[in-house]
Amino acid sequence: MAKTRGKKYQDALKKVEAKKQYALTDAVELVKDIDFANFDATIEVAFNLNVDTKQADQQLRGAVVLPNGTGKDQTVIVFAKGENAKAAQEAGADFVGDIDLVEKIQDGWLDFDVAIATPDMMPQVGRLGRVLGPKGLMPNPKTGTVTMDVAKAVAESKAGKVTYRTDRDGNVAVPFGKVSFDTDKLVENLKTIEDVVTKARPATVRGTYIKHASIASTFGPSVTLDLTDFSSAR
Repeated sequence: MAKTRGKKYQDALKKVEAKKQYALTDAVELVKDIDFANFDATIEVAFNLNVDTKQADQQLRGAVVLPNGTGKDQTVIVFAKGENAKAAQEAGADFVGDIDLVEKIQDGWLDFDVAIATPDMMPQVGRLGRVLGPKGLMPNPKTGTVTMDVAKAVAESKAGKVTYRTDRDGNVAVPFGKVSFDTDKLVENLKTIEDVVTKARPATVRGTYIKHASIASTFGPSVTLDLTDFSSAR
């Protein structure tokens, strides 16, 4: 049986025109207006892409630093040794270690948002694949979290770096700020994500690339975007 939405959600939904495609600014302002959470909710964009994720070259994965951050304080850990460990600490990493940090996570500790590793640490970090992989926390070169430049990676993560990847149905969902953000800052973050996703278009994709896009706050109803309002619309 389908779950019945609460009264607050139903009241918010009444303010959204079902078949309307909203300009970016209008969409953001509407999502902010109809949000009813009793905390500073996150706003997320969801793209439905014309990709076949069964094909390796059509599986998107990457990262982008949002110009206005995400509004969330990221707890960042770094797997590194020697000078790289020192650089990570100086850059503001919350936890830095090598095999000791691996063992701590093996014992069940997962109180962090981003994991970064130097390439030489990956044989040890690889043991954590079954733990970190399903949670999207496994360091990966495609998202810039396997790198020798740990200072840069830490700084970007603290500044508002977000990752994206397609699910099996070709959807990409990315948070781009908080309800409390000014509208123009949210729109700028949103355009930044769309631009990165568009530039990641696989060469083998034909026809319309972004089929649908919508935004929503944590508990609120989604609002469909007018794709022509993106400067790099495809």
